[in-house]
Amino acid sequence: MPDFIYKGKVYYNPVQLVMEQIGGTWKAPILWRLRNKVMRYSELRQDIPHISDKMLTTQLRELEADGYIQRKVYAVVPPKTEYSLTQEGEEIIELITIIRNYGLKMIEKYKEEQNNSSHKPPQS
Repeated sequence: MPDFIYKGKVYYNPVQLVMEQIGGTWKAPILWRLRNKVMRYSELRQDIPHISDKMLTTQLRELEADGYIQRKVYAVVPPKTEYSLTQEGEEIIELITIIRNYGLKMIEKYKEEQNNSSHKPPQS
């Protein structure tokens, strides 16, 4: 596959492009939470307890710029902003679901391995 340039960056394969857009600690969890409903910033912040305000804002902006979410601002006092998935965001949920299910399977496997290794009698 030939190199692909997107937003001034060279990508060597399609997986690299997708993983850069949805990879990292927070993007997939944000998209996952928006899969079935529209959420306000404060709802997202409350539902993802370990993310900082700065990181949530940055990740939302990047997801919006990449076309996965849309932001709707209401002209009310206090300001109200809602986030929802775009068509592209809805399409990526299928991939995130597969990755999530695989991750859950890995967690169970590693938990089982840890439990088995902690129950072994000490060797003399």
